[in-house]
Amino acid sequence: MATRKINKTDKSSGGFTAEERAAMKERARELKNAKRGAEGEKDVLAAIAKMPEPDRTMSERLHKLIRIAAPELLPKTWYGMPAYANADEKIICFFRPASKFKDRYLTLGFNDAARLDDGAMWPTSFALTKLTASEEKRIGELVRKAVG
Repeated sequence: MATRKINKTDKSSGGFTAEERAAMKERARELKNAKRGAEGEKDVLAAIAKMPEPDRTMSERLHKLIRIAAPELLPKTWYGMPAYANADEKIICFFRPASKFKDRYLTLGFNDAARLDDGAMWPTSFALTKLTASEEKRIGELVRKAVG
């Protein structure tokens, strides 16, 4: 039986990119060291502090907005990204900096535990290139709705 060498940086070969492997390793570490409350807050702030600009500044603001809109959510990291979980520890929302996977925008995402249902179809992620008062207001509304 012949073996096939997989190029680990080429997604077309079925392998994972270096960024994807790093995210999986971070998630394994998170599961091993499951933390809540103040420790989760420290992890989120540390993850944000490691981000390059402009991700860091926007992420600091997003963190504050989410904490104000839904103080009952538990901050934690999820695949190395800032995330916010309900009392059942299900991730409600998260944000992925553009630098994480070399995207052109930061992504604010909501998981299926979020109560954003609106008919048969609704958005679960949003691209952010900057935060103005309008976006901040909309994010607060979305987070409050997601928590229910």
